[in-house]
Amino acid sequence: MANLTAVARPEEDEAQVDIDFLLGISGDPHAEKETFRIGDLSQEFGVTLRTLRFYEDRGLLAPARRGTTRLYSRKDRARLRLILLAKMLGFSLTEAKQLIELYHQPNGKRKQLEVSLERFEEQRHILLEQKREIEESIRAMDKTIDYTRSRLDEAAG
Repeated sequence: MANLTAVARPEEDEAQVDIDFLLGISGDPHAEKETFRIGDLSQEFGVTLRTLRFYEDRGLLAPARRGTTRLYSRKDRARLRLILLAKMLGFSLTEAKQLIELYHQPNGKRKQLEVSLERFEEQRHILLEQKREIEESIRAMDKTIDYTRSRLDEAAG
């Protein structure tokens, strides 16, 4: 699985967002709203203000400013949804940004879906391999624990 960044990841301590919500399956109560404040998105997506600023610093979000107030557009909100989906699926922020930027190419929406599907299938294969390796490590750990316990019992007896 790809590492998100080499720097501290502010999103590590945040609540997991539901996959149906990120995919838009569960509906969108804010579909008609045009702008969102940082606190609105923070609460809706279960991320900290620091995380939203971090994504802004990385060029993933670009809110407008009214004085010191950040105003996020529907586009920013959609990008945040895609960033969090990519993160949940084990992609790096760089990979998330690449997928998001496909949308702005000619025939972008279709291209984004095609490339995303390809990358999702590749990532699934990677995750399944990691799962296999973890299960193998757990089996080896269990055997080692059992062996070590028996050695301790022999030494005590």
